Amino acid sequence: MVTATAATALIMKQFRARTVTMTGAVLTEDPDPRKQLPIPNVEITVMDGTSVITQKSDSAGLFRLIVPMRAWLSEATSISFRHPGYRPLDVTERLQDQIYVVRLVPVPQKNTDRQSTAEITVADVRIRYAVKATTPINVGSTVKTFEVKNVGGVPCDGHSPCSPNGKWKATIGGITLDAGDGHEFQNVRVSCIAGPCPFTKIESDQSSRSGRVIKVSVRDWSDTVTFLVEAEVIRSMLSDQIRQAYPAIFGRAMSFTLPATGQGPSIEAEMNGTEVIYPLGPDLTLSWAVCNFQTVADHTKLYSCELRQGYRFQ
Repeated sequence: MVTATAATALIMKQFRARTVTMTGAVLTEDPDPRKQLPIPNVEITVMDGTSVITQKSDSAGLFRLIVPMRAWLSEATSISFRHPGYRPLDVTERLQDQIYVVRLVPVPQKNTDRQSTAEITVADVRIRYAVKATTPINVGSTVKTFEVKNVGGVPCDGHSPCSPNGKWKATIGGITLDAGDGHEFQNVRVSCIAGPCPFTKIESDQSSRSGRVIKVSVRDWSDTVTFLVEAEVIRSMLSDQIRQAYPAIFGRAMSFTLPATGQGPSIEAEMNGTEVIYPLGPDLTLSWAVCNFQTVADHTKLYSCELRQGYRFQ
């Protein structure tokens, strides 16, 4: 007896077996591979005479269409590629198990103003962006003394703590300092300043490591000694640091990347010799170029921009 769950699983398995995924990418047609930029939002349509499957390419030009097995086995399946800025492409062929790389030819833009001046030159392009960084700020210092009380010349007789050679009675004392929330100690110094200092030993000292809490422990096997602890108090402030990058320019296209932590990109450029700053913004809107964005595997942000009609890189 087949249960409802088993029957559903069987139907889903049969359904999946009757479809095939067609995978590919859409690029700009150009003899120079460096100028074959991905084209987002291309409408790809597959027609097999019975069904119509449509999808748009993503920011990397990637598309994946799940097509019926009958279309895959058909001798003549129609595939169309449509984008307002590119010439339409129609292909009729038998689908194959391969990666489809499709290149579209850009549509030349008409210059409606015949009396317009020469093209605007875009030169010295730089990318400005911000990254979050932790900046240490010195907010003060601390000075503390502590005593380790002991009476010298008393035999240890095996009663711990003793001197390092086990002969004399010793005392272990120390101090713990806390810098407080959001603060830490740096450049900590520990010194014996009074008493028979040669007969002391720092047992444990965390002062060499920066941190919110420092602990110092001292062994004294003579008379009482006094130790001095000094340190700088640091507060870490989160701030924006401005960085600069340069794009790679090929023909009328430029590409640049930002690290995963990069924020608020702006494009600085000279337009006919005049320095101008263009905040890129989340919509990637520029008056002189069309840009698209994608995030690659390591979360690096990749931007690609192509000049609009009337502009040229110098």
